[in-house]
Amino acid sequence: MHVVLFLITGGSLTKLAYYSTVQHKVARVRSFDYSGKDVEHESPYEITVQEEITARLHFIKFENTYIETCLDFIKDHLVNTETQVLKATGGGAYKFKDLIEKKLGLKVDKEDVMTCLIKGCNFVLKNIPHEAFAYQKDSDPEFRFQTNHPNIFPYLLVNIGSGVSIVKVETEDKFEWIGGSSIGGGTFWGLGTLLTKTKKFDELLQLASKGQHTNVDMLVKDVYGGAYHTLGLSGNLIASSFGKSATADKEFSKDDMAKSLLHMISNDIGQLACLYAKLHNLHKIYFGGFFIRGHPVTMRTITFSINFFSKGEVQALFLRHEGYLGAIGAFLKGAEQDNPNQYSWGENYAGSSGLMSTSPDFCPMQRARSGTFDMFEMDRLERPLVNLPLLKDPTTYIPDTVDLTDDAMARKYWLTCFEEALDGVVKRAIASQPDSTDAAERAEKFRQKYWNKLQTLRQQPFAYGTLTVRSLLDTREHCLNEFNFPDPYSKVKQKENGIALKCFPSVIESLDSLGWEERQFALVKGLLAGNVFDWGAKAVSEVLESEPQFGFEEAKEKLQERPWLEDSYSEWIQRLKEGPPHKCALIFADNSGIDIILGVFPFVRELLCRGTEVILACNSGPALNDVTYSESLIVAEWIAAMDPIIQSALTEERLLLVQTGSSSPCLDLSRLDKGLALLVRERKTDLVIIEGMGRAIHTNYYAALKCESLKLAVIKNSWLADRLGGKIFSVIFKYEVPCK
Repeated sequence: MHVVLFLITGGSLTKLAYYSTVQHKVARVRSFDYSGKDVEHESPYEITVQEEITARLHFIKFENTYIETCLDFIKDHLVNTETQVLKATGGGAYKFKDLIEKKLGLKVDKEDVMTCLIKGCNFVLKNIPHEAFAYQKDSDPEFRFQTNHPNIFPYLLVNIGSGVSIVKVETEDKFEWIGGSSIGGGTFWGLGTLLTKTKKFDELLQLASKGQHTNVDMLVKDVYGGAYHTLGLSGNLIASSFGKSATADKEFSKDDMAKSLLHMISNDIGQLACLYAKLHNLHKIYFGGFFIRGHPVTMRTITFSINFFSKGEVQALFLRHEGYLGAIGAFLKGAEQDNPNQYSWGENYAGSSGLMSTSPDFCPMQRARSGTFDMFEMDRLERPLVNLPLLKDPTTYIPDTVDLTDDAMARKYWLTCFEEALDGVVKRAIASQPDSTDAAERAEKFRQKYWNKLQTLRQQPFAYGTLTVRSLLDTREHCLNEFNFPDPYSKVKQKENGIALKCFPSVIESLDSLGWEERQFALVKGLLAGNVFDWGAKAVSEVLESEPQFGFEEAKEKLQERPWLEDSYSEWIQRLKEGPPHKCALIFADNSGIDIILGVFPFVRELLCRGTEVILACNSGPALNDVTYSESLIVAEWIAAMDPIIQSALTEERLLLVQTGSSSPCLDLSRLDKGLALLVRERKTDLVIIEGMGRAIHTNYYAALKCESLKLAVIKNSWLADRLGGKIFSVIFKYEVPCK
């Protein structure tokens, strides 16, 4: 493992950041030479498992009390013969410089703390969906995550460490320190220690969470007997922090004093931040620094203060990774020669503990750890990700249809659903590596890791931002990869692709024998029937495992008869009859096998015959039995060898196969491969087709586009079907035309 080290030390807390290259297994497919081969007896490709190296960022935080323990860990696990310099920033970089150099034998290279903070904040706001959230006291849960805005500037950053720094950020590189305060997290810790004799920061927060500040603070009603209506002041507002302690002849509890102190400092910071925001005409304030730590009382008090003094005109926003801004910025600053901003990055849920976590772990290389330590990991993605240019309004686009953070009933159902599916996933993972001696052991570790994540999400559904079916699926994929199960369904897909290819000529022959209108319906029905073959749906996987002969025709019989649950088919046919051919269609494909080969490709073929160019977009990496880009290339080769229409379209580049940049069963149209986005613009795409339950129902059901769109799927979950007012195998066929 290659390592680059960064140490970010404040007056109170230290964050260790290290960049490493991680080796893990990936499943690769390679085409056989199909010339002269008989599809009846040959698999269309072979599967190999190879080692791949990817870049990963790791972050850990701890109190400065444990600085020597941290340095021991660095020395034992991270320092190698190539390591000569330790990058450091923050006040502690000066305080601990001699200790670091003596203990590690490394030169300490200091970075500017404010530059690091700004770089870090910009980075998380651009790369992590649902990074920022508003805190709403009476909501359940209280966290309201914000949609990533394409343009994050300008904003005010209030960093609350030992003290408070207030920075106006206008662009990527233009920022200005406009104020601050010496009353910050260090003040709370210091005064809290004097008042309660409690030495640990987290214990002080725990005391505050149990306290009742009104026992110590003097309220407006204590002074005036009620509200002060002339000034518009509620009777419950704090008139004087610790005001009662001057006159009361009694001992105050540690809990109450800690709560009063937390209110005093949070209110002061909130008012100061609000005044600076109004002075500079800014409407968004991001609060960072380890003083906050996702602590409800702190966030509630700051939010109240901002709302009160701005009369609701300024928004207080908090960051899930508030304590890591300097660490991330130091990495970006230290790695400028590698230009890390040219890449997109994604949070690795398997290695991150999530919001409101507990104490840090000092064995971060122990990959089997549970999800309870305050750690954060990000993986560098292979492809830069951007918005789909056809989104009607990227600033309001929300990929997910249901917010499980809000919907308690749905959350309970889906968490239970994923728990019950775990045995099947473990079984499939082991079966995918029959020659591995430790597959069962690794699969059991995966089970425990993912189970722990699910339990964390039961208690803290906001741990990784907005909880959705998509995030549950993605977390499972991250955990599978963590234990080297890169593609548990690879052999299933290989077999199903081979079987479907055998059927392709007869399906095309049958379609070509039909009249135009009859053929259009048969094509749509084939597309829907293909979508039934989804190993991620329990109802389907049970049928596929118990009935090996279940095929394309049997799937058609399962489909709901028209009228469908969502049925715009007549409008679609009218458009085809009366309108000109579309210039270019972008199709997001779903599953391997029958879906892509007997459902999608015949539909693609018909569009090509109409004079429409087609961009066929498939996942960059594996997820469930979804077709990947590399698999689609091989499938297209085989189909082209059997069909001259597909062959000529590929040769003339009227049919283009591209990757989405995603490795998820769902689809986020705000994070797509940059090459795909460029192609969509270049080909003047005017039709988007999204198929599958994950891509068209769990996500994008309400997505508004600038062009015509088709969203179609078969509902293969009884609970979801019932919630949408249908039954299992109900059909969604949603043709939408943008309002002019």
